[in-house]
Amino acid sequence: MTEFANLGVAVHKRPDGSTPCDLLVVERPVVEPEDNEVLLHINSVGICGSDVSVWRKGRLAHLALEGPLVLGHESSGKVLRCGKNVKHLIPGDRVAIEPGYPLRQDEFAKVGRYNLSDQYFCSIPMSNGCLQRYFTYPADYCYKLPDNVSFEEGALVEPLSVAIHACRRAEVQLGHNVLVCGAGPIGLVSLIVAKAMGAAKVIVTDMLENRLEVAKSLGADFIHKVSKGESPMETARIVENLLGCMPERTIECTGAEAAVQTGIYATRSGGCLMLIGIGPSESINVPIVNAAVREVDIKGCIKYCNTWPTAIQMISSGQVNVKPLVTHRFPLEDAIEAFNANLTGKGIKIMIKCDPTDRGI
Repeated sequence: MTEFANLGVAVHKRPDGSTPCDLLVVERPVVEPEDNEVLLHINSVGICGSDVSVWRKGRLAHLALEGPLVLGHESSGKVLRCGKNVKHLIPGDRVAIEPGYPLRQDEFAKVGRYNLSDQYFCSIPMSNGCLQRYFTYPADYCYKLPDNVSFEEGALVEPLSVAIHACRRAEVQLGHNVLVCGAGPIGLVSLIVAKAMGAAKVIVTDMLENRLEVAKSLGADFIHKVSKGESPMETARIVENLLGCMPERTIECTGAEAAVQTGIYATRSGGCLMLIGIGPSESINVPIVNAAVREVDIKGCIKYCNTWPTAIQMISSGQVNVKPLVTHRFPLEDAIEAFNANLTGKGIKIMIKCDPTDRGI
């Protein structure tokens, strides 16, 4: 038996197909765990830009919303019940949830790149997410939190994992100079991870002054507010002047065409441009010849793989501090207000608290 009603936050398509979709707090069934699953009492869930995209646009990139969908994939909670085959967790354990898992052991999963497999992924337009009070999920993708890691830090393991995977693929190394385009949550965790992996100097660009100030407080060596009308080539020159050189690595976190162009122009010959941000279109104009003749590698990344233990250890050891990212908190019952607050762009990470007995961290 559960103590509280299982409320969840769901988007519903409007009958006329218009957007934004309807965003509702609804009552959800509690699903008993199967043999390899656990029933979780969710504590903290961060609002991600992809959740907002599904609500406002009825889609995420090329994936369209098909029916009612529970949002949320940045989450942590407490184990309530375990299936009979679950051995590494017991009721009462606090866990961070990796929100995607491969649906079969295909060639990608077999070599450890399961993020490229066909996946169940929470809150992607066909799969319900974990922004609900009670959530049943495979135990193998729930990771026990050390006592010194809070529930909110556990929820932030997800965006931190995005940055770890991206910095690994970009091969950020000791002594590198790094440009991070975008000072939203993913840009800020990319800054944190690049520094932890040995980057000598990191410069962060954005159009919002308040976000750049947060980047500065988190360790950015330089910040640059991109002005309206500033060309990508101009931004690249400013980056070079501030750093004293062109960065070996650029991590692009916005998906904006101008920022991708800046990344190509700014990156040192022989360097790497890592694309994290997903733009509004699959087709953007980029100076590809400039990248080709200077051997600037352009890489993409999707989600993450094999990052949760690393991210948890980074937080637990004090190697990274993600607490300053949380700027707003709302109870689950006020989730619609939380999503509307996210649209203002004033905060960094808005956290929804799903446990009525815990409104703190």
